[in-house]
Amino acid sequence: MNKKKLAVIGANEFQNPLILKAQELGYEVHAFAWEAGAVGETTADVFHPISIVEKEAIWEECRAIGIEACCSIGSDLATHTVNYIQRKLGKPCNPEITDTVATNKFEMRRAFEAAGVACPGYRCVSAAPSEAELAGMRYPMIVKPTDRSGSRGIFKVSDYAALCAAVPQAIESSFEKRAVIEEYIDGPEYSCEGISFEGKHHILALTKKFTTGAPHFIETGHEEPSDIPLEAQEAVKAQIRRALDALQIRYGASHAEFKLTPEGEARIIEIGARMGGDCIGSDLVYLSTGLDFTAMVIDAACGREPDLTPKRAPAKASIRFIFTREDREALDALRRAAPDTIWRAECDEDALSEAVTDSSNRHGYWITAEPL
Repeated sequence: MNKKKLAVIGANEFQNPLILKAQELGYEVHAFAWEAGAVGETTADVFHPISIVEKEAIWEECRAIGIEACCSIGSDLATHTVNYIQRKLGKPCNPEITDTVATNKFEMRRAFEAAGVACPGYRCVSAAPSEAELAGMRYPMIVKPTDRSGSRGIFKVSDYAALCAAVPQAIESSFEKRAVIEEYIDGPEYSCEGISFEGKHHILALTKKFTTGAPHFIETGHEEPSDIPLEAQEAVKAQIRRALDALQIRYGASHAEFKLTPEGEARIIEIGARMGGDCIGSDLVYLSTGLDFTAMVIDAACGREPDLTPKRAPAKASIRFIFTREDREALDALRRAAPDTIWRAECDEDALSEAVTDSSNRHGYWITAEPL
C-alpha cells in the first residue's frame, strides 16, 4: 500500500523531529528548503531544494506528487507557505489574516489592542522617530524588527539617544524594513505552548525562559514545568486564550511569550502561530507532560482531532544553550556526573571561539529530563 505523503517546510535541526515523527506515523516525508547541508536533507524520504518562501513552486511540487497535508514547526517564516499549501489542499488552517497578525509584531499589537488584550504602549517606525512621536511612552523601551524572530535586532534602550541608535539596526534586520518600539514590561519571562483545533485552544505547558538580559535578550535556556504558582495559572491561560482568539488562531500549534507582573498578571509579548523553537515544542513538552506535541501538529494539519493522551510519565525538562567553552565544559561535567539525565546534546566545536549575537548562531545545546 502506498504511504500518504506529508510536506515539511524547512529541513534544519529544529524541523528534524517533525520529519522523524511523521515517518514514525507512517508518512512519506517530502522536505522543502534551500540546499545547505541541513540534517533534514538526508533524513526526509525526499528532499526538494526549493526555498521555504517560494510557495508557488512548492505548491506545484506538492500537487504533482499528491501531498496529503503540509506542516512545519518553530518557524514564523514557514507559516506563510504552510497555510498557503493547506488552503490549496482544502486542509484545516488559520485564516489569511492570521498570516499577518501572527508574524508581524506591529499588526499583532493592533489586533491585541482591538480585542482588549492588555499590551504596552507601542509605535511602528521606518526611521528614527522624533521625541514628539513618542509622546506618552515611558522608558525603558524595547526596539525590534516588526517581522523577525530568534532575538535578531532586539535592543533595550533607556533614553532617546540610545533609541535613535537602535532603530536603524532593528530596521536593517527587518524584511519589510520597519521596527516596532514598545514600552518595556518588567517581570520574569515565560512561554505557553498550545494546540488549537476548530477554535478550541488546549494549553499543553507553561515554560520558564532564561535570557542574557539587556540589551539583546538572547535565550540561554528554557525549563518545564514553569515556576508559576498553580493558583495563578488559570488566569494566565485565560489571558492567552483571549490573545489567541484576537489573532484568529483556530488550528495548529501556538507559542505565546509573556511576562508576569508583580501582581501575577500575564502581559503578552508576542504569539507565534507555530510550535515554539529551541526544542521547546518538539522535546520539552513531551518530556515534561508526556504529550506528543509534534504528532498533534501532524494530526491538526491532516484534519484530525489532536490526541491529548500522555505517552510517558512527566518529568522536569530543560534545555541549556552553549555560548562559550565554559558552557561546553559544563556539558562535559554533566556527562560525567549524571549521563542518564541527558536526553540529547549537540555542539559545534569549531565555532566555540566565535561570539554569539542572536539565537541563530549559538554553538549548541543540551536537553535534560529528571523525575519530578
